[in-house]
Amino acid sequence: RKKVFTLDQLVSRLDRSIPTARLYLKRWGAYTSYNQNGRYYTLPAVPRFDHNGLWCFENICFSKSGNLKKTSVYLIKTAPAGLTGKEIGELVRLPPRSFLHHLRDVPGIRRGKIAGVYVYFSDVDDRYQAQLARRLRAVADAHESLRDFEAVLVLRALIRHHGITLEEIMALPEIKETDVSAHAVRGFMIREGLQKKMPVSKH
Repeated sequence: RKKVFTLDQLVSRLDRSIPTARLYLKRWGAYTSYNQNGRYYTLPAVPRFDHNGLWCFENICFSKSGNLKKTSVYLIKTAPAGLTGKEIGELVRLPPRSFLHHLRDVPGIRRGKIAGVYVYFSDVDDRYQAQLARRLRAVADAHESLRDFEAVLVLRALIRHHGITLEEIMALPEIKETDVSAHAVRGFMIREGLQKKMPVSKH
């Protein structure tokens, strides 16, 4: 009848000791809330998890992935374009400052700054490259795109200077004379299939 309950409530209901109640929870495969200091439990048949494996009852939230750190890693690794701290917070219904410090040096993810904002990605290279490309496309589309003459300048630089990097393109005198941003150039290169792998810091 109760969708969620605390350990104390279970002990009272069963009239058993705390160790025995914990044994029951393990045997039942109960879920522990990833917020509210992990004080609440729910039985496996109760949650109706969404496509992210999350379910909340009032302000008490549970995840198929387990605790908040494991949940965040799962969300980051499965997100099409990685996730910012704000985006993770919106999914788990928590302020980012309350959990982002737990994601430092966590196996399975890496972090990079895109358009001045830290974004978390999978650390599996193929997945990371796909997430990064989607994120950069979204940033480029949201902010700006190259004008025709700017696109010609970038293409000319790529033809004249084989293997030139984004930083080297931005340093060219003809590019510096324009007001084009590195994000716009990078987005153009991605959309046109001209981007080489560009690493993002893991920290």
